[in-house]
Amino acid sequence: MKTSLLPTGESGVPGDLSGAPGHDDQPAESSQAVPPSVLVFNASDPSGAGGLAGDALAIASVGAHMLPVVTGAYVRDSAEIFDHIPFDEEAVAEQARAILEDVPVQLIKIGFAGTPENLAQIAQTTSDYPELPVVAYMPNLSWWEEDRIDAYLDAFRELVLPQATVLVGNHSTLRRWLLPDWNGERGPSARDIAMAAGELGVPYTLVTGVVLPEQHIDNVLASPQAVLASEKYERLEAVFSGAGDTLSAALAALLACGTDLVAATSEALSYMDRCLDAGFRPGMGHVLPDRLFWAQAETDEEDAGEGVAEGPSDFALPPHETRH
Repeated sequence: MKTSLLPTGESGVPGDLSGAPGHDDQPAESSQAVPPSVLVFNASDPSGAGGLAGDALAIASVGAHMLPVVTGAYVRDSAEIFDHIPFDEEAVAEQARAILEDVPVQLIKIGFAGTPENLAQIAQTTSDYPELPVVAYMPNLSWWEEDRIDAYLDAFRELVLPQATVLVGNHSTLRRWLLPDWNGERGPSARDIAMAAGELGVPYTLVTGVVLPEQHIDNVLASPQAVLASEKYERLEAVFSGAGDTLSAALAALLACGTDLVAATSEALSYMDRCLDAGFRPGMGHVLPDRLFWAQAETDEEDAGEGVAEGPSDFALPPHETRH
């Protein structure tokens, strides 16, 4: 269990990209700093909603460098996931082995691995680098076949959680997974979920999407002992894809940059909220976070709309479990 491996210090606020990142080829005397590297295991997502595409944009926005290891590919559009094509575990292992022998890594992020075999290989890799913090994200798997979900969750519980530093997931997803037999009069709190994760070896859990009255949601960082941070946001009337990947990637990058856990959580949540607020709908499906909102040219209000085609503004889509 990784409880003391979180980096401490300070980093810039997401979106403060006042200098271009350095490169390993730069000479030692160069004034350009080499950005911290985050090794990411995740699937390719052709919609750009999440997966490695979302990870790359969020991590770069924060100021870190992503080392992507492809675990497979989603078959999906902007509305739903139809299938997933996994890589075999040896292909995953070879990708990770090659880059780890070359580039120093500050943190490992685990997204969707696709198979229990890939999870076993990823767990083997993380165990070889016990000094590195691990951010583990559990997405909503309701699109998948039930038997595959069960096998995947069992492997994640047994192999990944004991090595995770921070577990990130939506309240409903984590509740059904970690507290399936909950029978209290009220729903489990974020700390209840963190306590369940703690029994499996996880020191910190970031629970998102806790429904509050008056169209607000809460996002809570907790340990089994206490609530460490809580950020409340107004619920946006839209159905988003990719919010969890955005948040977990931003958190991973901030931690890799040296930000302490509580501050990194607050900054990552703020970044995600602004990404969602600037969200866009590229197709006929869900709204996607704009992870590059900070790069958009500012326009004077009186000039807004002149000579610029209006994007889709009707985000009122049917209710969905991943609504934010």
